[in-house]
Parts: sequence; C-alpha cells; structure tokens
Amino acid sequence: MSAEPIATPPGPWCPDPIRQQRADYTLEDLLHLPDDAPRVELVDGVIQVAPSPTLGHQDISSLLWLWLRSHAPARLHAAQAVGVALNANTSRQPDVLLCRAQVSPDRSLLTPADVVLAVEVVSPGTRRIDRFAKPGEYAAAGIPFYWRIEQDPVHLYAYRRGDRIGPGGERQYELIAESAELIELSEPFEIKLSIGEITP
Repeated sequence: MSAEPIATPPGPWCPDPIRQQRADYTLEDLLHLPDDAPRVELVDGVIQVAPSPTLGHQDISSLLWLWLRSHAPARLHAAQAVGVALNANTSRQPDVLLCRAQVSPDRSLLTPADVVLAVEVVSPGTRRIDRFAKPGEYAAAGIPFYWRIEQDPVHLYAYRRGDRIGPGGERQYELIAESAELIELSEPFEIKLSIGEITP
C-alpha cells in the first residue's frame, strides 16, 4: 500500500527562466506581478531581483526621505522605492526620489518626465550598478538630477545632467557637489543639507 503524496504549496514567485533567457519581459509584465513577488527591477527585458538592503542602507534612505519631505517645495514630492520606467523594457526603483507633486498618488510606475531627482544609497552588493549603470540609465532617460550616497562614512555625491555626450550619444551627469559634511545646492531647490542629518 502506498501513501498519497502530500501536496506542497508552490514556492515563492520567481521569473520564468525561458523568458529570462529570451529577455522579453516588458513594463506591462511588471504591472501584473503577483503580490508575493520580491522587489524587482527590469533591465533590458530581464527581471532582476533586488538584493535585500541592510539596516544602515534603510536608515540612510529613510532619513533622507524625511529630510526631503520636510524641506522640498510643494511642487515636489519625496518618495521611496517607486518604479521608474526608463524605456519599454527597463525599469529601476531609486532608493529615494523627488517627483513632480501633480503625479497621481495611485501610480506605481513613474515616467522619467515625472522624476526630478533619483537617489541611490550604495551597498556592497550594488556598488557597480549604483556607481555606473544606474546613473547612465537615469541620464539617458532625461532625469535631471542624480545623487549617490556612499556609506562608512556617509558621503553624498550630487550630479546634474550636463551637456557632455556619452558613447551612446546621450547626455551624461556631471558632478556638482560632494561632501561628507554639508551639501549646498541651488537645484532642484535651495538645499543646505548637513550629512549628519542623514547619518544613522
């Protein structure tokens, strides 16, 4: 006599390996992911599961979000980890961003025209992407400002989309300020940010 097999619940959601190989995922697919899907980004048609952030990373992101929320003018809205559709088959989720205040609050995927500032907090597992890939993608999509925040110690690098043309023919970011103590900027609004205020 043989026992009936025990039904096991399906495992956590993961991308279809065939579609991953074909790199044919689209922004439309992102809008229909199941509720149990992890945080993902879409890069050239391939779904990439974002690594879990560290406690320090989240503390910096949250402190910066709070600072921007209380200091940005009414025309700008601070948000965290909202998807930005950079093109038909690429979407990123900046750790923190400033979008235009008129963007509807029910949107889960923004356009580059909605976003004024994208911010990435660099973690050990995201160094190459945050320092090289994402700024290139954000600049090519037309996002005017990019900030990169390094940890240990906390150091903020502020960039503006400039006139320099990259190898792909797109405009690139230029460094306009960097400090581990105080950042003062006139764009995207008048900013005087003590780095201590975003240091856990």
